[in-house]
Amino acid sequence: MKQFAITAALALFLGQAFADSAADASFEVLAEKYLQDLTSFSPVGATLIGNHSADDQLDQVDAKARNKKAALYRKYLADLDQVAFDSLSRANQIDAELLRAELQSNLWSLDTLQQWAWDPLVYVRISGSAIYGLVARDFAPIEQRLANVASRLAQVPRFLEQARAAIEPERVPKIHAETAVQQNPGLLSIIETMVVPHIDTLTPESRDRLNASIETARNAVAEHQTWLEEELLPRAAGNFRIGAELFDAKLAFALNSPLSRKDIKARAENEYEAVRNAMYEIAKDVYASQHPYTAFPDSPDEAYKQTIIRAALEQAYQQLPPRDGIVAVAKEQLQQATEFVVEHNIVTMPNDPVDVIIMPEFQRGVSVAYLDPPGPLDVGQKAFYAVAPLPTDWTEEQVNSFLREYNILSIQDLTIHEGVPGHYLQLALSNRYPSALRSTLWSGPMVEGWAVYAERMMIDEGYLDHDPLMRLINLKWYLRAVTNAIIDSAIHVDGMTRDEAMKLMIEGGFQEEREAAGKWVRAQLTSAQLSTYFVGYQEHAEMRKAVEAAWGDEFTLRRYHDQALSYGSPPVKFIRALMLGEPVPRATQ
Repeated sequence: MKQFAITAALALFLGQAFADSAADASFEVLAEKYLQDLTSFSPVGATLIGNHSADDQLDQVDAKARNKKAALYRKYLADLDQVAFDSLSRANQIDAELLRAELQSNLWSLDTLQQWAWDPLVYVRISGSAIYGLVARDFAPIEQRLANVASRLAQVPRFLEQARAAIEPERVPKIHAETAVQQNPGLLSIIETMVVPHIDTLTPESRDRLNASIETARNAVAEHQTWLEEELLPRAAGNFRIGAELFDAKLAFALNSPLSRKDIKARAENEYEAVRNAMYEIAKDVYASQHPYTAFPDSPDEAYKQTIIRAALEQAYQQLPPRDGIVAVAKEQLQQATEFVVEHNIVTMPNDPVDVIIMPEFQRGVSVAYLDPPGPLDVGQKAFYAVAPLPTDWTEEQVNSFLREYNILSIQDLTIHEGVPGHYLQLALSNRYPSALRSTLWSGPMVEGWAVYAERMMIDEGYLDHDPLMRLINLKWYLRAVTNAIIDSAIHVDGMTRDEAMKLMIEGGFQEEREAAGKWVRAQLTSAQLSTYFVGYQEHAEMRKAVEAAWGDEFTLRRYHDQALSYGSPPVKFIRALMLGEPVPRATQ
């Protein structure tokens, strides 16, 4: 009877796996065609994910190209509608949902958001990435990559001319124009630091071609810089606040989550109070270690809590990195975190190469650090943990403000987030997932949420010997994720002013002035992105709790983490469905 039950179950499984292989085959053909067509959408974007079939081409960004892309998105959506979703395997059901969400999001961005018309940074990033993506990693011989660099640089005048024709100055927010003025020369920096040093390795003919292309690009960038400064910046009159209708739609696409803006706001406000109270409890112990005879009141008011938390944080702020030594500190801490993960059997440790680098100039102005992984089709190539240098024009007061925020313990938290077991580790494992489509269409909230979860989990597991100051800094960083979610919608929908945002971040979130000022700029430039950290963390925390309950005594961190990260980087709701055997959630839009 037992043998029969096993055989019957196996037969049922095999029947489900193979009976509908026609639907799976149809979808997989569509998915493969989409991946090949990425060069039709954006040759530069294709390069960055590891599709190198159009490395010599620079994106077309005129109206004809936009119309062509929109038509192609609609065609893929129509083709996807012909696939029998219920007949797909669970893995392909998830990939189909991811592809549909991506197509709908891209089509909405083109037709409705129209960022191409009011955000000059779109074009700055494409031009910078076009060259950076060819020279940063050794995916092909340097001669071949430099030949493609020459081809793309020769197309820069056409590309920037199309960009200027697309941009409508009166719709451009002043902050976007100002940031574009700062970042536009970044392409020249890439040429000087990452292309020119290799010129002598080329044949005379190839060298002459590359030098000519470099001169062409330099002239085009200079012409564009003049236009940005003299034409665009004086006329930029757009509103950086995108409003409720656009924000809600963009948020839904960015999160692919059942949580609405109002849900997120309610959760974030509740968490704000809870985290501050937790910080106070830890701060009391830190404060008492220095002032052992302190009698804390039974019912302290918020002003008292604020004072004690700030006093405790001051102890962490005594541990500052050198102004020019943040990269060196991050390298040392990355090795330290890696050793802890391995020794405590927390998760499988990939051996993919990773470097800590100075952030490229064309990427500066939005965040202090980021993890630049290799494209999902370039498995085994280097990841870069990039850290922005301090601006040379900052005053000593501003420098000190920044270093207090990014003290030694804060860099520990940052390195966990960007490196191990955060983005570097998670994305390296994600790229091993056999579906190239899923690896390409990764979820921001899943990735950012995992990194925030990794910060908390490492401290819970005893990283730095349960140092209460490290715990306090970790909670401060989580409070940053909470306030990110609050200001994201408050700024773009509710009209939150700079003073209101700065007060929430500095007084409520204990951030230093330089961090808060940078976040105010970032919030204006990147609507809906700042919510991904908090929402993603909430979903990861709830999934772990549910899996722990389901697995009972069989739960271990290594087993949980390895399985959770084995499905790539889709939205957490899909990972949860796979881990708990639940139906694959269908899109609500």
